[in-house]
Amino acid sequence: MKRIEATVQATKIGAVTDAIKDIVGGFTILEGKGRGSGARQEMRSGRGTGHVTAEYNQVATVSTIVDDSDVEKISSAIADAAFTGKGGDGIIAVSNVDSVLNIASKKSGPEAL
Repeated sequence: MKRIEATVQATKIGAVTDAIKDIVGGFTILEGKGRGSGARQEMRSGRGTGHVTAEYNQVATVSTIVDDSDVEKISSAIADAAFTGKGGDGIIAVSNVDSVLNIASKKSGPEAL
């Protein structure tokens, strides 16, 4: 089993979840602020005469656990949905998961997904 964590622009979270909701059993979304290679938002300050650059961008991290055979399909779906062609589109990290236990059903391993 593998854990996929994709950090994407917050504005793309709807497209990403739509792309994976029928492929994965479930997922978690965490919204926050991040700093990467993307351009930061320019905001007006004072009475609109000055400009301030935001220190962080709004991001969301989608996390899910899947069978090894589904990693490529899910990663591609996320990448396609989050793509804008500009720097700061996000990053996808895949890591190994040793065990999983579904608390409600008491099933473990791939059956827990």
